[in-house]
Amino acid sequence: MCIRFTLCLSILLLGYGANAQKTSVQQADNFTYYHGALVRGDSTVKKIALVFTGDEFADGGGHITETLKENDIKGAFFFTGNFYRNPAFEETIKNLVKDKHYLGAHSDKHLLYCDWNNRDSLLVSKTEFVNDLENNYKAMARFGITKEQAPFYLPPYEWYNQTISSWTTEQSLQLINMTHGTLSHADYTTPDMSNYRNSEEIFNSIVAFETNNTSGLNGFLLLIHIGTDPSRTDKFYHRLPKLIAVLSSRGYEFVALTELLANR
Repeated sequence: MCIRFTLCLSILLLGYGANAQKTSVQQADNFTYYHGALVRGDSTVKKIALVFTGDEFADGGGHITETLKENDIKGAFFFTGNFYRNPAFEETIKNLVKDKHYLGAHSDKHLLYCDWNNRDSLLVSKTEFVNDLENNYKAMARFGITKEQAPFYLPPYEWYNQTISSWTTEQSLQLINMTHGTLSHADYTTPDMSNYRNSEEIFNSIVAFETNNTSGLNGFLLLIHIGTDPSRTDKFYHRLPKLIAVLSSRGYEFVALTELLANR
């Protein structure tokens, strides 16, 4: 997500504090919406969906695919048009399609929709948004993926506002986003960044959240990147087998995104 925007993590870590959420969170039948996007499934059941995003990198594709296969888990993968068009990633995409994972859109050109400091300030017009979205789905069509098969849309940089949610709905899609509270999304950070988080910190943040919250990780959309900058050698996706084992031992079931959000 925020490969070039180091400020992003600070916002994601701090901007979703209690005060920020109070004004924009909606609850419906135990599902959680934030600025119009569906961000958490039923918080009363011990089910988790693993969500992966990708734009520039796919170095974890093979490891993640094999891990999911070994654990009989269906993941949800959201890629940009840049990713779908990259010849180097074609085999990874085909393997994901063959294994029947969910593949969705993540913006064609990985646009930044809103100002980091002023969420209400849009940086794209409606026409630019729609054209970019349509081009993303055109890139997906090369792999036989239709808009009807992929109705959930995950915004680039996981950063959006209510207007983006409304525009997404007008396109007959449902905007979704990761569930906040852990550092799983910080796996993109590199050691030269001030907000760098190593994989041990990230892993511990997930386990700690599960331990310290009454609803644990119930209904979580847990986001991890399919690949990261080469300068990050401590790849969090290598911790995925251990994470699955630990959370499974605590009673969690890893389900497909479509199952997690089926009764919304």
